[in-house]
Amino acid sequence: MSKSINIVAELKEIEYVTKLSVSLEIFEMNKFLSGKLSSKGSFMLKTASDEYAVSQWVSPKRTRTYPFARVYDTLSKKNRVTLIPFCKDEGADGDRDFIQWDTVSLMSLFNVYVIVGYYTTAEKNTRPNQIHKNKITKQIFDYAYAGNQFNELQKYHSSALHWNLKQMEQLSSVAECALEAYREICRKTGVRLHGEDGIKNRITIAKQDASKFMNMSRQLAQKAQHRETLTDQPKERTIGDKSVITLKNLLGGQYYWTADECFIAHGRVFLIEKKHSKTKVLPSKCDIKDAFIKMALFSNINNLKLDNTTMPYYATTGLTSDTVRGGLHSKMSDKELNHFFSINKVKEKDMKLILSAINEAQSNGFGLFIINAKEVAEKQGHILRKLGA
Repeated sequence: MSKSINIVAELKEIEYVTKLSVSLEIFEMNKFLSGKLSSKGSFMLKTASDEYAVSQWVSPKRTRTYPFARVYDTLSKKNRVTLIPFCKDEGADGDRDFIQWDTVSLMSLFNVYVIVGYYTTAEKNTRPNQIHKNKITKQIFDYAYAGNQFNELQKYHSSALHWNLKQMEQLSSVAECALEAYREICRKTGVRLHGEDGIKNRITIAKQDASKFMNMSRQLAQKAQHRETLTDQPKERTIGDKSVITLKNLLGGQYYWTADECFIAHGRVFLIEKKHSKTKVLPSKCDIKDAFIKMALFSNINNLKLDNTTMPYYATTGLTSDTVRGGLHSKMSDKELNHFFSINKVKEKDMKLILSAINEAQSNGFGLFIINAKEVAEKQGHILRKLGA
């Protein structure tokens, strides 16, 4: 098990260029209000006065269902909105997750306006291996409520930060709506859900003082960060130490993150985010986008301190595979890249993805490499020296 390295870093305003964003389909507000867009991860929403790039979270938990990849696809647009559920209860035999303040504050950092919503309809999970369990599925937002929030947003002229603070201040009313909605879902489906105490507790705290909810969420985020550093994920092929990173922005906000690997070599700190594929040359596009959200943060660090000592740093994404031959990094020549593509028989679609990912890394000042998972200990250090040179 890896030990943990503690880093504190100051974060300037985020400037980031995306190269992997997909073209977003445009929809009218009536389509949104109907709930027919519930399965869309990201899209353009046309209102009476403007257009918004909208992303939707399937769960308030950051580490499930690639929510960052959905947000990533909206970053190149001017008006960015993300719809996050206050709570998602999957039933007494499933998970229950609540929104965290640090998630909302992170969206503020990316200048993304958050609409905190709640689920109003769901069905019993009738899949063969789930039918005997207390679990629900196909949860759909109250899009009428979300539509009303969009109406308010169209009249709003302050920053995402101020809007998101306002969302947190009205959290108690959203939580009460979520509680009532889940009571009705429980009645209609006959599925037993988690006890109401968790939601009621958050309603009480939110009513007393929004800052208490923020403090509670921050404590939970710190605990989650600590758990992450204690666990080596089987899918991550790492040889460095886990890194606990506390990011501080100019407004005094704190964001708690981990980097999959941290190396200190040649007087420099290397921050590495890893993604792995067992059967293909590279991980999925969503995995890469998820990693690049961290790169958007790490590449905008203004001052990094390790044990109160300021140090130069270099951020990079490492993609590992059980099948890839040789290695690739973002400072290779065209000839070297073509050799890698040839020996791995890389398909044209994956070739375009790799080249776009390299372009994004170069445009934003971080590194990218692909390597066989079994050769990480042998080759990764050499690649990092080339990238950080």
